[in-house]
Amino acid sequence: MAASDTITSGEFIRHHLTNLTYGRHPDGNWGLAESGEQAAEMGFMALHLDSLGWSFALGAVFLWLFHRVARRATADQPDGLQNFVEWIVEFVDDNVRGSFSGKNDLVAPMALTLFCWIFLMNLMDLVPVEVVPRLMGLAGVHFQKIVPSTDPNITFGLALSVFALMLYYSIAVKGLGGFMAELTMHPFEAKNPLMKILFIVPNFFLEFVSLISKPISHSLRLFGNMYAGEMIFILISLMFGAGVTLTLFGGVLQFVWAVFHILIITLQAFIFMVLTIVYMDMAHQKH
Repeated sequence: MAASDTITSGEFIRHHLTNLTYGRHPDGNWGLAESGEQAAEMGFMALHLDSLGWSFALGAVFLWLFHRVARRATADQPDGLQNFVEWIVEFVDDNVRGSFSGKNDLVAPMALTLFCWIFLMNLMDLVPVEVVPRLMGLAGVHFQKIVPSTDPNITFGLALSVFALMLYYSIAVKGLGGFMAELTMHPFEAKNPLMKILFIVPNFFLEFVSLISKPISHSLRLFGNMYAGEMIFILISLMFGAGVTLTLFGGVLQFVWAVFHILIITLQAFIFMVLTIVYMDMAHQKH
């Protein structure tokens, strides 16, 4: 769908913010939603096929690229791609060494995977807004969002996966009793046994809120920044086709925002990775 005289600006924006959704219609039949209203009616169990498809595809690109470099790696005459991959690995490894004080061989590979995968998902935001939807429209696909990190389902999925690992290692390292003590014996402490018991409820409330806020802030930070960036690209694209002057001005704005957005997509991938390392370090610390 293009921004033209046949649709309003609001319809254009809503169209580009609607996922290709598969789910159950109110009549009981399963199928694709043909409008944003139908997608909303499908409820929680609906699948965003575009977000899932692009996520899996970009994950496969990451695995294929690093596997290819690893198989052809040489110490004699490394090519540019090998040097680039080695630089990324060293960069992530330095961050793990600086922020993670425990011993766990999973943390570094997980941090590398999250950084590269999220960066690739964010990088899709630099593809012009209308290119992929127009191509998919030729195949009869009405909606197509190609930036998975603008979908809260994807960002929450990543954050909750990290949160589940954090809980697992918190219990595995500290024991169930140690983990529960961490939730009930801080921040208020007392030597008096009666006061310790009285402090359990406020301590648990404060620590539980702090614990639950981690996956929420972890996911919404990435989603919010990428969603806002995508919205700006969509608003700029409204200028195209509205006259020569606005088209030229929109082209300049799009280029400037794209250059600035390169920093944002990299920074958001980095922040998500660093927070993951910090959360895993907290899970391995014994108090």
